[in-house]
Amino acid sequence: MEKVRTTPFLPYNPIGDEEVAAAAEVVRTGILSDYLGRHGEKFRGGKYVRELERRWADYHGVKHAVSFNSATSALIAAVGALGILPGDEVLVISYGMCISSTAPLFYDAVPVFVDIEDDCFCMDPADIVRHITPRTRAILPVDLFGQSSDMTKIMEIAKKHHLSVLCDAAHVPGCRYLDGYAGTFSDIGVFSLNQHKIIHCGEGGIAVTNNDDLALRLQLIRNHGEACVDEMKYTNLVNMVGGNLRLTEIESTIAIEQLKKLPRLIEQRVALAEYLTERLSRLDFLTPPKVRPGSKHVYYLYPIKYSEEAAGMSRAKYVQNIRELGIPLYRFAEGYVHPLYLEPVFAKRDLLKGGFPYRLVPEPERPAYGRGLCPVTERLYDREMIATAYNYPPHTRDDMDDIVKAFTRAALVK
Repeated sequence: MEKVRTTPFLPYNPIGDEEVAAAAEVVRTGILSDYLGRHGEKFRGGKYVRELERRWADYHGVKHAVSFNSATSALIAAVGALGILPGDEVLVISYGMCISSTAPLFYDAVPVFVDIEDDCFCMDPADIVRHITPRTRAILPVDLFGQSSDMTKIMEIAKKHHLSVLCDAAHVPGCRYLDGYAGTFSDIGVFSLNQHKIIHCGEGGIAVTNNDDLALRLQLIRNHGEACVDEMKYTNLVNMVGGNLRLTEIESTIAIEQLKKLPRLIEQRVALAEYLTERLSRLDFLTPPKVRPGSKHVYYLYPIKYSEEAAGMSRAKYVQNIRELGIPLYRFAEGYVHPLYLEPVFAKRDLLKGGFPYRLVPEPERPAYGRGLCPVTERLYDREMIATAYNYPPHTRDDMDDIVKAFTRAALVK
């Protein structure tokens, strides 16, 4: 099979001279982190940590931004800040990064899996309602692939049932939704600054909220809250065992420079993605990503639905053909990720912590984890989903044309 492409795709690297200069300036000060784990001036960190948090809050139009050493840490802290207790149920997504489903386990809460939408791939509000029980305390939707969840419906459900909402917005910094930004409509939203994201500082995360008490609780869990609450005269000790989940001054100053670039980086990704959509829409066996009404899409990934019936070929064979045409596997994934509830931490739950937290729930009422739980997720994973990652600068339309050629020709080689 003659290859469509023989040259490698260029890596995505938004780091430039600005970040190098900013990091060097911090190094020259000798103050690489500036926290103290006690009440006082240094409790909230140093100059660049506080500047990043201010800039992030201003950009996204929220009252508070609290930085962490990772979005994983921020999600764990956010579950604690919401006051989730052992035996509480948290509704989590069935498809995505594992921490969005395992974060409740850090507080011995019980994850209950909700299926995803067939078109936009975020948590399905209709399926949320089906899983609410008297033990449900929170909903943890994920803004998957680069656009907002249906937060209008999710927040309506939460209000009706008196539930907290924690949004995993790792994929959507700078993504417009309705009259604001994705990740800001929930009680707490969490963004990622991990190496693989649209902007990054190596590792990092930021939680946002408009609630003063939640912001303080996030800061306490981030920075040894058990050693700070007495001096602060703060009396709500629920989940107030903190840790060192702090972002450094170097990472913060890099993130500040990255945030300045975010609008341009999004604009470039969207332009390439929209070009792909226009071209790939002509193929009746592929469905490019749908953009939710009222939402923009920043295309952290570019997910495609594949129809084996329309193509007359299994997805496995189709993907193999694409590889042989010169499109590398590391830039697209057959099926995206394993349904989360099939991972051993859930599928073999009795081996976890001596059976906890599940032993806190009466046996007939414990959630099931197994095949058949989330049909849309399993269909996408088994047969339909192809998650790609080509639409980033410095790529051009010529690079996208190679993708289109390969995705077209791959269906012709039976």
